Parts: sequence; structure tokens; C-alpha cells
Amino acid sequence: MTTQRTSGRRKQALAAAAVVAGLLTTAACGGGKDDGGKNGAAGFNAANNKVAQASLVKKGGELKFASTQDADSWDTTRGYYGFMWDFSRYYSRQLLTYKTQPGATGAELTPDLATDMGQVADGGKTYTFHLRDGITWEDGKPITSKDIKYGIERAWAQDVLSGGPVYLKDVLDPDGAYKGPYKDTSADHLGLKAIDTPDDKTIVFHLPKPNSDFLQMVALTSASPVRQDKDTKSQYGLHPFSSGPYKFQSYSPGKSLVLVRNTNWKASSDPVRKAYPDKISIKFFTNANDMDQRLLAGDYDLDLAQTGMSPQGRTTALKSHKANLDNPVSGYVRYAVFPQSVKPFDNVHCRKAVIYGADHVSLQTARGGPIAGGDIGTNMLPPSVPGAEGQKYDPYGIAGANKSGNAAKAKEELKACGKPNGFSTTIAVRNNKPVEVATAESLQASLKKVGINAQIDQYDGSQTAGIIGSPSNVKKKGYGIIIMGWGPDFPSVQGYGMPLWDSSYILQSGNNNYALIKDKSIDKLFDDFVTTLDDAKKTQLSTEINHKVMEGAYYLPFTFEKFINWRSSRLANVYTTNSYNGMYDFVNLGLKSSK
Repeated sequence: MTTQRTSGRRKQALAAAAVVAGLLTTAACGGGKDDGGKNGAAGFNAANNKVAQASLVKKGGELKFASTQDADSWDTTRGYYGFMWDFSRYYSRQLLTYKTQPGATGAELTPDLATDMGQVADGGKTYTFHLRDGITWEDGKPITSKDIKYGIERAWAQDVLSGGPVYLKDVLDPDGAYKGPYKDTSADHLGLKAIDTPDDKTIVFHLPKPNSDFLQMVALTSASPVRQDKDTKSQYGLHPFSSGPYKFQSYSPGKSLVLVRNTNWKASSDPVRKAYPDKISIKFFTNANDMDQRLLAGDYDLDLAQTGMSPQGRTTALKSHKANLDNPVSGYVRYAVFPQSVKPFDNVHCRKAVIYGADHVSLQTARGGPIAGGDIGTNMLPPSVPGAEGQKYDPYGIAGANKSGNAAKAKEELKACGKPNGFSTTIAVRNNKPVEVATAESLQASLKKVGINAQIDQYDGSQTAGIIGSPSNVKKKGYGIIIMGWGPDFPSVQGYGMPLWDSSYILQSGNNNYALIKDKSIDKLFDDFVTTLDDAKKTQLSTEINHKVMEGAYYLPFTFEKFINWRSSRLANVYTTNSYNGMYDFVNLGLKSSK
């Protein structure tokens, strides 16, 4: 899943890292002002994996979001930013969605437009869903199975609607036979053979082969219904037609967005959404510090992007407003990855030399320390994915004996890979991610001590897909180390690790398997996972895949990322959820009653 961070200047980032490092002892020991709710705030971490102020929630008022980042698109087919998926549940519904509960329970699926979790037949290749009574569009017309089919079909129109996830496209039509609704020659433009709509309240999916995460895929925002007569194609993201409790009133890209109540939505038809506020607004800022000041002043309720406060805002908040803060694990792993096409990283021992040579405490500090950056990452499976073991699985002693680096072991590995005197390489890092630049400089300094001389190349962060996503360019530039991060599209090893580690996902552009892993045993484990319907077996396979990846030393994990996120004292029924990687679950947020 994609996140966005606010860019800033390199010197500011380094200074901020130093400031945060100075705060770590205070924050970690519970220092800073936490009034325990006396001034209206719920208390530090009061909404972290638990519900804060649920009993105080009221109906009505305006919920105010602030953000330095607009969505990639508000079109349900095209949106891929994590906060867009979270926010889109205000105006879109799916057959299934996530439970509105905190923590791990929030990552479990529950029926939404569907009456139940569906009937599975034919060894996991056929899924049948029936629609609820009373589900309507914002103009009062019923939502039909054909609307859901059409909404899903739009993912095939990548030439018009690029950008969103294509899991359903790949699973339902792996050969790419269907050309999408805009090139569909059938009269109703519903020619995708993998989906049947025998009547307006029944939809049947036919998979060529089983996929154990199919229910996760129909819960994605990209599986939302879209009504054909309201489809404005590439312009749809400017004013999506609502199937949820709120509808677009106004949208000025990069400036503001306002949702108001959809008066044709029926609470009796929706077991998920409480629709507490009367109005929901987003104000977009150009400067993160300005936004954080307005949050601290109480002018806005929370940050839409949910990627943590700016260093300046965080410093003030930890000192004076700690009761308004939560420090969730984000669900993202931040890491360095070693492309095997760039010598000497085709040799596992050279890769291990970097892992042992790195100072992992220094890397953690560069990312903000244990409070704002996260726990030291010891492996590549994030905590929200079943099968994750956290720091219990630490094959290289990254958080243990070797946390400050192990020069002796690094030199042993250099000798084993035929580079006893070390080697030179290049670290590729996005120029619009200050914390990543600080991380690269930390890594550069520690590697120099063991004879690995790394220069840093800051590339255009807005052009990632064509720069580090191009294996030929990576080889040409000699990018032996790439700094990156990744979070799950849905909480499974398929929704997280397949694009990173499965050989079939190596692409010539937009590649995410940066290490160019072509391991038949890993591919086989993914094949087994996809066809396994038993949850316990899936969890076991997930753990095995992570172990295989770590044994190959393709990655140096930095952190299991954490954020410092703000919630205003006006918020009620607020909690973080694993379904959106530690973000607050937006859908049932409300404002506090004055009683």
C-alpha cells in the first residue's frame, strides 16, 4: 500500500532527527505533558488499539481533516493511497469491508453490501453473494449487482483509469482477455465473463483457479459499485457518485473537499457505518509545519495522511499536548534492498556484509528513534500480517548482539564473497523523503568503517517507478542499495510480499521486486499460499516465506515503523486499526458531546 510523506529540506531533516533523538528519553519514560484528559484530551495512546471516548460521541457537527497531501485520486478504481482507502468508506461501499473495531480485530472482514460472507463452491473457484435490501445510490435508485460488476470492470481500463490495485483483474482474468467496459462491444458493457449477475441482487464470481485471499480483494475500495450513467471516466475522481452515507458537496483539488449527508442512505441497510457527523471537510495545506500548528491550536481534528506529525509539530506536541497523541505501529517496514543485478550483490555474503556492518541503532535514530521512528526491524514481515513474529525472529541479531554493528562478522562475510578489502557501491534514495536521506547517511557512515564505500544518489522521488522501478536503469546506475518501505494492501503475505518477492512480479517498469528475487522455493510457497484455504496453514506459509527471504539476505530492515499521530480533544469514538496499517479508522469517527 502506498503512503505519502511531506517533503522538506535535507538540513531540516537532519536537525529534526537530532531534536527527536533528544526527546526520546523523555518520551520513552512517559515524560511530556499528559493531563490524562483533564483538558478534554483522552490521554497518550488512549486510542492506540483501543477505543477512546466512545460513550461521549454525538450526532452532528463538522469533522475537520487537514492534510498536506491530496489523494492520488478519489475515484474508487484509481485510488491507491492508504488514507484514500480509509476515507473513501464515507462515500463508497463494498460487498465486504473491515470491522469497525480497534487493532487486530479491525482487520477482520464483515458483510457490507452483501447479506453475508458469501457462499464458496467448486473448491474455492466460485463465490456467490446476495445483496441487502434498501441499499441505494445518492439519488435514491437501488444499487444492483450490475453496478458492482461494472465498478470492478473499470479496473481493466488501465489506459484510462491507471493507478489503482489490479488484484481482481489478475485473479479473474489472468490472461487479459477482457478489454474493459470502455472497449466492451456488448450492449450493456458488462461482458466480463468471470462475473455473472443472474438478477439485480445476486453476483457470482468465477475464478480460473482458487485464491485464498479473494474475499480480501472484494473488500478493496476498487471493488466499489459504479453506476454506468454516472461514470465520467477519467474525471470521475472529481465527483464520485455516492453509495455511502456521505456525498461530495464540493472539491477543489489540492485545496479543499467537503462531504455532506447522503439523505438517501438508510442506516437500516448499513451494519457498518454510524454516520455521526453532519459534515466532513478536508483542508489541504502546502506546509506541514503550518498544518501542525493549526492542529495544535484545535482548528482541525486530525491529519488525513496519517503518516505522523512533522518534526517541529511533534516536538511541541510531545512536550505540551501528549494527551492528544497516539504512537501506533504503522504496519510498514522501512528497509534497504540489494538488487542482485548490481555486483557484488549477486553474492549473498556481500549482502550479509552490509547487514552486519550497519549500525542499526543509528539507523533507527535517523528515522526518528523508537517513539517517532519505530522498533528496530529484524525481518521483513510487518506486525499486521498473520505469520509475523516481530523481533522474536532476528536471524542476524539486528536488535540484539549486533544492534550497533558487528565489524568482525562483516569482514568475515567480505572475505567469503571475495572482497576482503571491501568494495564501492551507490545508495539510491528519494530526494523528497528527508528521513530517507538521513537514513542513507547513517548507513553510509557505518559501512565505511568496514571498508564498504557508498556514495548517495538522491533521485527524483516523484519518478520512482521509472528510476528504481526499472531494473535496467538500476543496473546502469549501479544502485547496489535502494532505500524504500512497504505496507500491506490487505493483511496477508500475498497482499504484502508477493509484489516484492515473487519472481512473476518482476517488471521492466514499475517493478517492486527490487532485489530481483527468483527463488523457486519462495515462488512455490506463494503458490501454496494462494491455493490454501486453511487459515492456520496460511499463517505457517507466511512465516516460512519471511524466513526464506531473510535467509537470502536480500534486505536490511530498518524499522517496524511507528508514528506520532494527533487527535483533537473534540474527537470521540476514535481508535487505530490494523486494517489501515495503524491509522485511525475514519468511518465511525464522531465529535464529543458537550454533556
